[in-house]
Amino acid sequence: MSTRKHVSSGSPYESIVGFSRAVQIGSVIAVSGTGPLGPDGKTVPGGAAEQARRCFEIQIAALEQLDAGACDVIRTRIMLTRIEDWEAVAQVHGEFFGEIRPASTIMQVTSLVEPDWLIETEMDAVVCDPVQEKREKGSD
Repeated sequence: MSTRKHVSSGSPYESIVGFSRAVQIGSVIAVSGTGPLGPDGKTVPGGAAEQARRCFEIQIAALEQLDAGACDVIRTRIMLTRIEDWEAVAQVHGEFFGEIRPASTIMQVTSLVEPDWLIETEMDAVVCDPVQEKREKGSD
């Protein structure tokens, strides 16, 4: 039976809604929808690109608490309140994931929890078992 691990990012919404920033069962990690909150709990200033950067930073920090990282991400979901921001956000996504190339979706939504959020992101990751990888490569 796989152990369930939970990670918190300290978002005030985690206790209100009753969710974890990330949950890992076995090799699978699901990272919750993440808004662009700064360390002070306020929305980061700037446009959609700056907000996207902050969302990805929060999510990758959560992965790192589970001994994973951006290289383990297999899917991202990007929700924008203004679809015209997609190119600026896509460029930031490429900075984090250009070499990794996870499956990804960009969509427009009517609104998000906070009215000044332009973006919210989610991601899923699968952590490879180094012992299994060695066996598959024929190493001892």
